[in-house]
Amino acid sequence: MRIGKVIGSVHATRKVPSLTGYRLLILEVLGKGLKPTGEKLIAVDTIDAGPGDVVYFVEARDATLALKHELTPS
Repeated sequence: MRIGKVIGSVHATRKVPSLTGYRLLILEVLGKGLKPTGEKLIAVDTIDAGPGDVVYFVEARDATLALKHELTPS
């Protein structure tokens, strides 16, 4: 589990069908003291987060557990 800050969103014209209905957010990864590490990534929003929110995120197989369809690519 890691921590990131929502800095924007992505508007996809095409998505994997199992991601339909979910928003895609741009996260800035935070390190010690909540300081930005410079790493950014795209995350699937399952909690209705918004710009400026600090969120926990997980990667790989664990990331699919919050989705309706667990066979979603991550």
